Amino acid sequence: MKISKTLAVLPVLAAIGLVASSGAAHAEVETETAFVFNTFSFLIHGALVMWMAAGFAMLEAGLVRTKNTATICLKNIALYAAACIMYYLVGYNLMYTGVDGGFMGSFTLFYDPSPAEAALLAATEKTVELAKPVIENGYAVMSDWFFQVVFVATAASVVSGTVAERMKLWPFMVFTMALTAIIYPIAGSWAWGGGWLSEMGFKDFAGSTLVHSVGGWAALTGAILLGPRKGKYNADGSVNPFPGSNLPLATLGTFILWFGWFGFNGGSQLALGSAADAVAIANVYANTNIAACAGIVAAMFTTQILFKKVDLSMSLNGALAGLVAITAGPDVATPLYAIIIGAVGGMLAVLAVPLFDKLKIDDVVGALSVHLVGGIWGTLCVGIFDGGDIVVQIVGILAVGAFTLVAAGLTWAVLKYTVGIRVSDEEEFQGQDKAELGMEAYPEFGTGSARM
Repeated sequence: MKISKTLAVLPVLAAIGLVASSGAAHAEVETETAFVFNTFSFLIHGALVMWMAAGFAMLEAGLVRTKNTATICLKNIALYAAACIMYYLVGYNLMYTGVDGGFMGSFTLFYDPSPAEAALLAATEKTVELAKPVIENGYAVMSDWFFQVVFVATAASVVSGTVAERMKLWPFMVFTMALTAIIYPIAGSWAWGGGWLSEMGFKDFAGSTLVHSVGGWAALTGAILLGPRKGKYNADGSVNPFPGSNLPLATLGTFILWFGWFGFNGGSQLALGSAADAVAIANVYANTNIAACAGIVAAMFTTQILFKKVDLSMSLNGALAGLVAITAGPDVATPLYAIIIGAVGGMLAVLAVPLFDKLKIDDVVGALSVHLVGGIWGTLCVGIFDGGDIVVQIVGILAVGAFTLVAAGLTWAVLKYTVGIRVSDEEEFQGQDKAELGMEAYPEFGTGSARM
Protein backbone atom coordinates (compact mmCIF):
# COMPACT_ATOMS: atom_id res chain seq x y z
CA MET A 1 0.00 0.00 0.00
CA LYS A 2 1.36 3.43 -0.98
CA ILE A 3 0.57 6.88 0.38
CA SER A 4 -1.73 8.88 -1.89
CA LYS A 5 -0.25 12.15 -3.10
CA THR A 6 -3.32 13.70 -4.66
CA LEU A 7 -5.27 16.39 -2.83
CA ALA A 8 -8.39 15.33 -4.73
CA VAL A 9 -8.97 12.46 -2.29
CA LEU A 10 -8.74 14.63 0.83
CA PRO A 11 -12.47 15.38 1.10
CA VAL A 12 -13.21 11.68 0.69
CA LEU A 13 -10.66 10.75 3.33
CA ALA A 14 -12.08 13.36 5.69
CA ALA A 15 -15.61 12.04 5.18
CA ILE A 16 -14.58 8.42 5.66
CA GLY A 17 -12.46 9.22 8.70
CA LEU A 18 -15.17 11.20 10.45
CA VAL A 19 -16.52 9.20 13.35
CA ALA A 20 -19.82 10.17 14.89
CA SER A 21 -21.84 8.08 17.28
CA SER A 22 -24.77 8.86 19.53
CA GLY A 23 -22.58 8.51 22.59
CA ALA A 24 -19.60 10.46 21.25
CA ALA A 25 -18.96 13.97 22.52
CA HIS A 26 -16.88 14.99 19.47
CA ALA A 27 -15.88 13.93 15.97
CA GLU A 28 -12.44 12.64 15.04
CA VAL A 29 -10.63 12.22 11.72
CA GLU A 30 -8.05 9.67 10.68
CA THR A 31 -4.51 10.39 11.82
CA GLU A 32 -3.23 10.69 8.26
CA THR A 33 -6.01 13.08 7.30
CA ALA A 34 -5.22 15.30 10.27
CA PHE A 35 -1.53 15.15 9.33
CA VAL A 36 -2.28 16.36 5.80
CA PHE A 37 -4.52 19.22 6.90
CA ASN A 38 -2.17 20.32 9.69
CA THR A 39 0.77 20.40 7.30
CA PHE A 40 -1.28 22.21 4.67
CA SER A 41 -2.29 24.82 7.25
CA PHE A 42 1.35 25.49 8.19
CA LEU A 43 2.37 25.83 4.55
CA ILE A 44 -0.46 27.97 3.21
CA HIS A 45 -0.54 30.24 6.25
CA GLY A 46 3.24 30.50 6.15
CA ALA A 47 3.05 31.58 2.52
CA LEU A 48 0.57 34.29 3.51
CA VAL A 49 2.95 35.55 6.20
CA MET A 50 5.83 35.51 3.71
CA TRP A 51 3.73 37.83 1.52
CA MET A 52 3.82 40.32 4.40
CA ALA A 53 7.48 40.92 3.52
CA ALA A 54 6.23 42.52 0.31
CA GLY A 55 3.77 44.56 2.37
CA PHE A 56 6.53 45.91 4.60
CA ALA A 57 8.66 46.72 1.56
CA MET A 58 5.87 48.64 -0.16
CA LEU A 59 4.74 50.42 3.00
CA GLU A 60 8.25 51.57 3.82
CA ALA A 61 9.07 52.44 0.20
CA GLY A 62 6.04 54.70 0.17
CA LEU A 63 6.84 56.41 3.47
CA VAL A 64 10.54 57.16 2.89
CA ARG A 65 11.72 59.97 0.64
CA THR A 66 12.36 59.29 -3.03
CA LYS A 67 16.14 59.33 -2.66
CA ASN A 68 16.07 56.34 -0.25
CA THR A 69 13.45 54.15 -1.91
CA ALA A 70 15.69 51.61 -3.64
CA THR A 71 17.71 51.14 -0.45
CA ILE A 72 14.68 50.37 1.70
CA CYS A 73 13.46 47.89 -0.92
CA LEU A 74 16.83 46.14 -0.88
CA LYS A 75 16.91 46.04 2.91
CA ASN A 76 13.49 44.41 3.08
CA ILE A 77 14.20 41.60 0.65
CA ALA A 78 17.71 41.10 2.05
CA LEU A 79 16.56 40.93 5.67
CA TYR A 80 14.04 38.25 4.73
CA ALA A 81 16.80 36.17 3.15
CA ALA A 82 19.15 36.66 6.10
CA ALA A 83 16.41 35.82 8.60
CA CYS A 84 15.59 32.53 6.87
CA ILE A 85 19.23 31.46 6.69
CA MET A 86 20.07 32.36 10.29
CA TYR A 87 16.91 30.75 11.65
CA TYR A 88 17.78 27.55 9.82
CA LEU A 89 21.39 27.59 11.00
CA VAL A 90 20.78 28.22 14.69
CA GLY A 91 17.60 30.18 15.49
CA TYR A 92 14.98 27.42 15.42
CA ASN A 93 16.92 25.06 17.69
CA LEU A 94 17.66 27.92 20.08
CA MET A 95 13.95 28.68 20.27
CA TYR A 96 12.39 25.23 20.38
CA THR A 97 14.88 22.43 21.05
CA GLY A 98 15.38 21.47 24.68
CA VAL A 99 14.02 24.60 26.35
CA ASP A 100 12.14 22.59 29.00
CA GLY A 101 10.97 25.48 31.16
CA GLY A 102 14.29 27.30 30.94
CA PHE A 103 15.64 30.41 29.25
CA MET A 104 16.77 29.12 25.86
CA GLY A 105 17.09 26.02 23.75
CA SER A 106 20.04 24.36 22.08
CA PHE A 107 22.87 26.05 20.15
CA THR A 108 23.07 23.08 17.78
CA LEU A 109 23.36 23.89 14.10
CA PHE A 110 20.78 23.26 11.36
CA TYR A 111 17.19 22.12 11.49
CA ASP A 112 16.39 19.40 8.95
CA PRO A 113 13.61 16.87 8.31
CA SER A 114 13.32 14.18 10.98
CA PRO A 115 15.09 10.85 10.41
CA ALA A 116 11.70 9.25 9.75
CA GLU A 117 10.88 11.88 7.13
CA ALA A 118 14.32 11.57 5.54
CA ALA A 119 13.79 7.81 5.20
CA LEU A 120 10.36 8.35 3.66
CA LEU A 121 11.71 10.93 1.20
CA ALA A 122 14.57 8.66 0.15
CA ALA A 123 12.49 5.51 -0.27
CA THR A 124 11.36 4.34 -3.67
CA GLU A 125 8.30 2.65 -2.19
CA LYS A 126 6.35 4.95 0.12
CA THR A 127 5.05 2.18 2.36
CA VAL A 128 2.73 2.41 5.33
CA GLU A 129 5.54 1.19 7.60
CA LEU A 130 7.73 4.12 6.57
CA ALA A 131 4.89 6.62 6.75
CA LYS A 132 3.54 5.67 10.16
CA PRO A 133 6.20 7.38 12.36
CA VAL A 134 5.99 10.47 10.14
CA ILE A 135 2.22 10.70 10.37
CA GLU A 136 2.22 10.17 14.13
CA ASN A 137 4.16 13.44 14.52
CA GLY A 138 1.00 15.28 13.49
CA TYR A 139 2.57 17.47 10.79
CA ALA A 140 5.59 17.56 8.48
CA VAL A 141 8.60 18.84 10.41
CA MET A 142 9.71 21.36 7.80
CA SER A 143 6.20 22.78 7.43
CA ASP A 144 6.47 23.93 11.04
CA TRP A 145 9.94 25.39 10.41
CA PHE A 146 8.62 27.27 7.37
CA PHE A 147 5.72 28.72 9.33
CA GLN A 148 8.00 29.80 12.17
CA VAL A 149 10.70 31.35 10.01
CA VAL A 150 8.41 33.87 8.33
CA PHE A 151 7.58 35.27 11.77
CA VAL A 152 11.27 35.96 12.37
CA ALA A 153 11.47 38.07 9.24
CA THR A 154 8.48 40.11 10.43
CA ALA A 155 10.32 41.13 13.61
CA ALA A 156 13.30 42.28 11.54
CA SER A 157 11.05 44.23 9.16
CA VAL A 158 9.88 46.39 12.06
CA VAL A 159 13.44 47.59 12.56
CA SER A 160 14.15 48.54 8.95
CA GLY A 161 11.41 51.17 8.77
CA THR A 162 12.32 52.89 12.01
CA VAL A 163 16.03 53.37 11.20
CA ALA A 164 15.51 54.14 7.51
CA GLU A 165 17.19 57.00 5.61
CA ARG A 166 20.37 57.15 7.74
CA MET A 167 21.34 53.56 8.65
CA LYS A 168 24.19 51.94 6.73
CA LEU A 169 23.26 48.85 4.73
CA TRP A 170 25.86 46.32 5.91
CA PRO A 171 25.74 47.11 9.65
CA PHE A 172 21.96 46.81 9.38
CA MET A 173 22.38 43.36 7.85
CA VAL A 174 24.74 42.31 10.65
CA PHE A 175 22.22 43.45 13.24
CA THR A 176 19.48 41.55 11.41
CA MET A 177 21.56 38.38 11.61
CA ALA A 178 22.03 38.81 15.37
CA LEU A 179 18.34 39.56 15.89
CA THR A 180 17.08 36.56 13.93
CA ALA A 181 19.69 34.05 15.05
CA ILE A 182 19.86 34.86 18.77
CA ILE A 183 17.78 37.71 20.20
CA TYR A 184 14.35 36.81 18.80
CA PRO A 185 14.74 33.04 19.31
CA ILE A 186 15.73 33.40 22.96
CA ALA A 187 12.81 35.72 23.73
CA GLY A 188 10.47 33.43 21.80
CA SER A 189 11.67 30.34 23.65
CA TRP A 190 10.43 31.77 26.93
CA ALA A 191 6.79 31.39 25.87
CA TRP A 192 6.42 29.51 22.57
CA GLY A 193 9.32 27.15 23.19
CA GLY A 194 7.99 25.98 26.55
CA GLY A 195 10.24 28.27 28.60
CA TRP A 196 9.79 29.96 31.94
CA LEU A 197 7.11 32.42 30.82
CA SER A 198 5.07 29.56 29.43
CA GLU A 199 5.33 27.83 32.79
CA MET A 200 3.93 30.98 34.44
CA GLY A 201 0.94 31.02 32.10
CA PHE A 202 1.93 33.91 29.83
CA LYS A 203 -0.26 34.04 26.71
CA ASP A 204 0.63 35.51 23.34
CA PHE A 205 -1.35 33.70 20.65
CA ALA A 206 0.48 34.97 17.57
CA GLY A 207 3.11 37.39 18.82
CA SER A 208 2.02 40.89 19.89
CA THR A 209 4.97 40.77 22.30
CA LEU A 210 7.14 37.94 21.00
CA VAL A 211 7.24 39.26 17.42
CA HIS A 212 6.05 42.85 17.24
CA SER A 213 7.30 44.21 20.56
CA VAL A 214 10.63 42.42 20.15
CA GLY A 215 11.01 44.16 16.80
CA GLY A 216 9.81 47.41 18.37
CA TRP A 217 12.25 47.32 21.28
CA ALA A 218 15.10 46.49 18.91
CA ALA A 219 14.07 49.37 16.65
CA LEU A 220 13.84 51.75 19.62
CA THR A 221 17.40 51.08 20.75
CA GLY A 222 18.63 51.46 17.18
CA ALA A 223 16.83 54.79 16.71
CA ILE A 224 18.25 56.18 19.96
CA LEU A 225 21.86 55.20 19.20
CA LEU A 226 21.53 56.24 15.56
CA GLY A 227 20.01 59.63 16.21
CA PRO A 228 17.38 61.49 14.14
CA ARG A 229 17.68 62.44 10.50
CA LYS A 230 19.32 65.79 9.79
CA GLY A 231 16.81 68.60 9.94
CA LYS A 232 14.05 66.53 11.50
CA TYR A 233 13.96 68.47 14.78
CA ASN A 234 14.58 72.16 15.42
CA ALA A 235 16.35 73.59 18.44
CA ASP A 236 13.02 74.62 19.99
CA GLY A 237 11.76 71.04 19.73
CA SER A 238 9.44 71.63 16.78
CA VAL A 239 9.24 68.96 14.09
CA ASN A 240 9.89 69.32 10.38
CA PRO A 241 7.76 66.72 8.59
CA PHE A 242 9.45 64.70 5.83
CA PRO A 243 6.57 63.54 3.60
CA GLY A 244 6.77 60.08 2.09
CA SER A 245 7.46 59.62 -1.60
CA ASN A 246 4.43 57.54 -2.59
CA LEU A 247 1.31 57.27 -0.44
CA PRO A 248 -0.57 55.03 -2.91
CA LEU A 249 2.34 52.58 -2.58
CA ALA A 250 2.14 52.81 1.22
CA THR A 251 -1.60 52.11 0.99
CA LEU A 252 -0.95 49.06 -1.16
CA GLY A 253 1.61 47.87 1.39
CA THR A 254 -0.97 48.19 4.14
CA PHE A 255 -3.50 46.11 2.21
CA ILE A 256 -0.84 43.43 1.59
CA LEU A 257 0.06 43.33 5.28
CA TRP A 258 -3.62 43.12 6.21
CA PHE A 259 -4.06 40.19 3.82
CA GLY A 260 -0.96 38.41 5.10
CA TRP A 261 -2.09 38.85 8.69
CA PHE A 262 -4.78 36.21 8.17
CA GLY A 263 -1.93 33.73 7.84
CA PHE A 264 -0.08 35.30 10.76
CA ASN A 265 -2.96 34.90 13.20
CA GLY A 266 -4.98 32.12 11.56
CA GLY A 267 -2.01 29.79 11.19
CA SER A 268 -1.11 30.27 14.84
CA GLN A 269 -3.93 27.91 15.72
CA LEU A 270 -1.19 25.39 14.74
CA ALA A 271 -3.68 22.76 13.61
CA LEU A 272 -6.44 22.13 11.08
CA GLY A 273 -7.17 18.50 11.84
CA SER A 274 -10.57 18.82 13.43
CA ALA A 275 -13.83 20.73 13.24
CA ALA A 276 -12.86 22.54 16.43
CA ASP A 277 -9.65 23.80 14.79
CA ALA A 278 -11.54 24.95 11.69
CA VAL A 279 -14.04 26.89 13.81
CA ALA A 280 -11.22 28.43 15.84
CA ILE A 281 -9.39 29.58 12.70
CA ALA A 282 -12.58 31.09 11.28
CA ASN A 283 -13.07 33.01 14.53
CA VAL A 284 -9.47 34.24 14.43
CA TYR A 285 -9.85 35.42 10.82
CA ALA A 286 -13.02 37.36 11.65
CA ASN A 287 -11.53 38.98 14.74
CA THR A 288 -8.31 39.86 12.94
CA ASN A 289 -10.19 41.55 10.12
CA ILE A 290 -12.56 43.57 12.27
CA ALA A 291 -9.80 44.72 14.63
CA ALA A 292 -7.99 46.26 11.66
CA CYS A 293 -11.22 47.92 10.55
CA ALA A 294 -11.70 49.40 14.02
CA GLY A 295 -8.07 50.54 14.11
CA ILE A 296 -8.26 52.57 10.93
CA VAL A 297 -11.63 54.16 11.78
CA ALA A 298 -10.41 55.11 15.26
CA ALA A 299 -7.20 56.58 13.82
CA MET A 300 -9.20 58.65 11.33
CA PHE A 301 -11.35 60.16 14.08
CA THR A 302 -8.31 60.74 16.31
CA THR A 303 -6.34 62.60 13.62
CA GLN A 304 -9.42 64.68 12.76
CA ILE A 305 -9.79 65.73 16.40
CA LEU A 306 -6.07 66.39 16.99
CA PHE A 307 -5.00 67.90 13.66
CA LYS A 308 -8.36 69.09 12.22
CA LYS A 309 -7.66 66.90 9.17
CA VAL A 310 -7.59 63.18 8.53
CA ASP A 311 -4.01 61.96 8.06
CA LEU A 312 -3.64 59.10 5.55
CA SER A 313 -0.32 57.73 6.81
CA MET A 314 -1.53 57.71 10.42
CA SER A 315 -4.79 56.09 9.34
CA LEU A 316 -2.86 53.33 7.59
CA ASN A 317 -0.83 52.83 10.74
CA GLY A 318 -4.09 52.72 12.69
CA ALA A 319 -5.14 49.65 10.73
CA LEU A 320 -1.76 48.04 11.37
CA ALA A 321 -1.90 48.90 15.07
CA GLY A 322 -5.31 47.23 15.27
CA LEU A 323 -3.79 44.14 13.69
CA VAL A 324 -0.81 44.15 16.05
CA ALA A 325 -3.07 44.61 19.07
CA ILE A 326 -5.40 41.71 18.23
CA THR A 327 -2.46 39.40 17.50
CA ALA A 328 -1.95 38.43 21.15
CA GLY A 329 -5.55 37.27 21.53
CA PRO A 330 -7.38 36.85 18.22
CA ASP A 331 -9.18 33.87 19.74
CA VAL A 332 -11.36 36.17 21.88
CA ALA A 333 -14.96 35.02 22.03
CA THR A 334 -16.65 37.70 19.93
CA PRO A 335 -15.77 40.33 17.32
CA LEU A 336 -17.07 43.01 19.70
CA TYR A 337 -14.00 42.54 21.89
CA ALA A 338 -11.84 42.66 18.77
CA ILE A 339 -13.38 46.00 17.78
CA ILE A 340 -12.53 47.47 21.18
CA ILE A 341 -8.98 46.10 21.10
CA GLY A 342 -8.35 47.31 17.55
CA ALA A 343 -9.90 50.74 18.07
CA VAL A 344 -7.80 51.49 21.14
CA GLY A 345 -4.73 50.23 19.28
CA GLY A 346 -5.44 52.64 16.42
CA MET A 347 -5.88 55.59 18.78
CA LEU A 348 -2.71 54.76 20.70
CA ALA A 349 -0.73 54.59 17.45
CA VAL A 350 -1.76 58.16 16.62
CA LEU A 351 -1.14 59.48 20.12
CA ALA A 352 2.30 57.85 20.35
CA VAL A 353 3.69 59.65 17.30
CA PRO A 354 3.96 63.12 18.93
CA LEU A 355 5.26 61.48 22.11
CA PHE A 356 8.22 59.94 20.28
CA ASP A 357 8.79 63.23 18.47
CA LYS A 358 8.92 65.09 21.80
CA LEU A 359 11.63 62.66 22.85
CA LYS A 360 13.37 63.32 19.50
CA ILE A 361 13.22 59.65 18.60
CA ASP A 362 12.96 59.69 14.82
CA ASP A 363 10.80 56.83 13.58
CA VAL A 364 10.48 57.20 9.83
CA VAL A 365 7.44 54.98 9.24
CA GLY A 366 5.82 55.03 12.69
CA ALA A 367 6.79 51.43 13.46
CA LEU A 368 7.32 52.12 17.16
CA SER A 369 3.81 53.49 17.54
CA VAL A 370 2.35 50.52 15.67
CA HIS A 371 4.41 47.53 16.74
CA LEU A 372 5.82 48.47 20.14
CA VAL A 373 2.89 50.41 21.58
CA GLY A 374 0.29 48.25 19.82
CA GLY A 375 2.09 45.09 20.91
CA ILE A 376 2.11 46.12 24.57
CA TRP A 377 -1.57 47.03 24.47
CA GLY A 378 -2.53 43.80 22.73
CA THR A 379 -0.65 41.68 25.25
CA LEU A 380 -2.39 43.44 28.13
CA CYS A 381 -5.73 42.78 26.43
CA VAL A 382 -5.27 39.04 26.91
CA GLY A 383 -5.55 39.68 30.64
CA ILE A 384 -8.47 42.09 30.18
CA PHE A 385 -10.64 40.31 27.60
CA ASP A 386 -9.31 36.79 27.08
CA GLY A 387 -9.00 35.18 30.49
CA GLY A 388 -5.27 35.67 30.99
CA ASP A 389 -3.56 36.67 34.22
CA ILE A 390 -2.89 40.40 33.88
CA VAL A 391 0.05 40.25 36.29
CA VAL A 392 1.69 37.46 34.30
CA GLN A 393 1.06 39.41 31.09
CA ILE A 394 2.82 42.44 32.56
CA VAL A 395 5.73 40.27 33.71
CA GLY A 396 6.06 38.93 30.18
CA ILE A 397 5.98 42.39 28.62
CA LEU A 398 8.62 43.72 30.99
CA ALA A 399 10.88 40.66 30.79
CA VAL A 400 10.88 40.51 26.99
CA GLY A 401 11.31 44.27 26.80
CA ALA A 402 14.25 44.35 29.21
CA PHE A 403 16.02 41.46 27.51
CA THR A 404 15.56 42.90 24.03
CA LEU A 405 16.65 46.37 25.08
CA VAL A 406 19.87 45.03 26.59
CA ALA A 407 20.68 42.50 23.88
CA ALA A 408 19.79 44.77 20.97
CA GLY A 409 21.41 47.78 22.63
CA LEU A 410 24.70 45.94 23.08
CA THR A 411 24.59 44.76 19.47
CA TRP A 412 23.90 48.26 18.15
CA ALA A 413 26.62 49.73 20.40
CA VAL A 414 29.27 47.26 19.21
CA LEU A 415 28.42 48.07 15.60
CA LYS A 416 28.36 51.81 16.25
CA TYR A 417 31.76 51.95 17.89
CA THR A 418 33.47 49.55 15.48
CA VAL A 419 32.27 49.83 11.89
CA GLY A 420 29.79 52.66 12.46
CA ILE A 421 26.05 52.51 11.80
CA ARG A 422 25.24 55.88 10.28
CA VAL A 423 25.96 57.24 6.82
CA SER A 424 27.85 60.54 6.53
CA ASP A 425 26.02 63.88 6.39
CA GLU A 426 26.86 64.17 2.70
CA GLU A 427 25.53 60.68 1.95
CA GLU A 428 22.37 61.37 3.92
CA PHE A 429 21.78 64.58 1.96
CA GLN A 430 22.49 62.88 -1.35
CA GLY A 431 20.34 59.88 -0.48
CA GLN A 432 21.30 56.31 0.21
CA ASP A 433 20.19 55.11 -3.20
CA LYS A 434 23.03 56.91 -4.97
CA ALA A 435 25.49 56.83 -2.04
CA GLU A 436 25.27 53.10 -1.25
CA LEU A 437 23.68 51.51 -4.31
CA GLY A 438 24.75 53.81 -7.13
CA MET A 439 21.20 53.83 -8.52
CA GLU A 440 17.86 55.51 -8.01
CA ALA A 441 14.35 54.12 -7.71
CA TYR A 442 12.96 57.03 -9.74
CA PRO A 443 15.83 58.26 -11.96
CA GLU A 444 13.56 60.33 -14.19
CA PHE A 445 12.81 62.64 -11.27
CA GLY A 446 16.32 64.11 -11.28
CA THR A 447 19.42 63.66 -9.10
CA GLY A 448 19.11 62.80 -5.44
CA SER A 449 21.15 65.85 -4.36
CA ALA A 450 18.64 68.14 -6.03
CA ARG A 451 15.73 66.76 -4.06
CA MET A 452 14.75 67.15 -0.45
